[in-house]
Amino acid sequence: MATLNKQTSSDKRSGPLGSQKNYNEIIELLDSSWSYAASTEKTIATMKALDQALDFPSKKLDAILVSGTNGKGLTIHFATKLLQEEKISFGAFYSPHILSYNEHFVLNNETISNKTFTELANEVINIAQSNEIAVTSYDIITMMAILYFAQNNVEVALLEMREDSPFDATAICHPQVIAVTRITEEQLTQKNDLSASVINNLLQLVKSDTHVISGDQSKLNLQLMAEAVKKNNGTWAMPIRKLAALKYPFEQLHGRCAAIAERICQIYVDKFAKDATILANSLLAKQKGQRGRPTLEAKRESELNPKKTLEQFWKEEASSLPARFQILDKEKPSILLDNASNVDAFTNLLLGIRLLHYQRPLKGLTFIFGCDAQQMNTEEFLRLLRYFSKKNSGQIIFCPIEENVPGINETSWNVEQITNDVKSLKIKAKSAKSFEEAFEIAKKSVDERHGLVVISGSKTIITQYWKLKGIKKI
Repeated sequence: MATLNKQTSSDKRSGPLGSQKNYNEIIELLDSSWSYAASTEKTIATMKALDQALDFPSKKLDAILVSGTNGKGLTIHFATKLLQEEKISFGAFYSPHILSYNEHFVLNNETISNKTFTELANEVINIAQSNEIAVTSYDIITMMAILYFAQNNVEVALLEMREDSPFDATAICHPQVIAVTRITEEQLTQKNDLSASVINNLLQLVKSDTHVISGDQSKLNLQLMAEAVKKNNGTWAMPIRKLAALKYPFEQLHGRCAAIAERICQIYVDKFAKDATILANSLLAKQKGQRGRPTLEAKRESELNPKKTLEQFWKEEASSLPARFQILDKEKPSILLDNASNVDAFTNLLLGIRLLHYQRPLKGLTFIFGCDAQQMNTEEFLRLLRYFSKKNSGQIIFCPIEENVPGINETSWNVEQITNDVKSLKIKAKSAKSFEEAFEIAKKSVDERHGLVVISGSKTIITQYWKLKGIKKI
């Protein structure tokens, strides 16, 4: 397990213990100190030691933890948009990053600058070294986020959990709300009692003032969560009855994530927000009923300045998560990026493509897949492709995962093997030696104006796309 404790060789090059590293030196240190081992009690002990050394920034935050298998980043993204509309200051911590470590840290919908990132990193790294605390890169960036948000006095911090575990580094923060997006079916088929195990482990974080919500669609999972919350004296804030009214076709794709985000923000505004002037104009807060008829002046004001509704808000809201899920319709041909890396997410992606085709018939469809062998269930993947191809024409190009992105632990499929498996289903498929080769083939295979190239299968292949387009890490 790679950790940062005493001076490493790169530390010695940049000066004595406690010296100020520049941005590039910090990136080099973080790249070399990643650990992919599961979090343990040692993780929390490390975070507590850092927290104490930094004067307990975790205790200065109202925290919302977002967990689950798919949709965590999108849920936080939607929640931040709502909080911005409510004029509530917030910090958002995303995990993992696609190109730059800066992506982890968002303050009031502004990504952290290199200068601030460097200052925060130096503070956390030097504290760890001077107190001889052995830390991994994930420990460092998690504590950087907590410190950043505390220093900026945010009203609420939304933290994406890397693992559904009470030992995840984010669990050092006491959560007002825990949101579980969903636990995928492929996880649950591994072992009959895995569902209960995952849920009980995660919900050990529930305290008497913690509200818990979930977008999971399994009645059994929801029942297990409700029982675990009750056992820990928390509040089970369910059910979520309908999808948020996003623009077509995103309501069907991401309406559940948006609905979870809406419930997160409603709970925060109703139970924890402190500014009464904000609540008076809130989209989310429960307004007290007015007694008697409104005055003529109140009627006139209402007509001149009609209050925005939640439905209007969702219809106007952009429904993509930049760099991770995005439709680039200004490109020729159009590009759809989706970091789907398991069957559950892939099912949603195929639904989205069908809906886009209904909206505007596609003249050519090509998939580029660079899949994570650890996550994508090959048998289920082939079954979904076969069903999709019966009603939709297109071709598939498989390419290897070539990048090594710190924080993303992905292993490439055997490209030749999966290509042959797909061809055996009478689906048009070919292999490419690199993403660059696959992308050039794909662009030529569809209509420049009305065609669509879909790039998916892993987080790493999204990184490969942005790097090919000249978007650099630093």
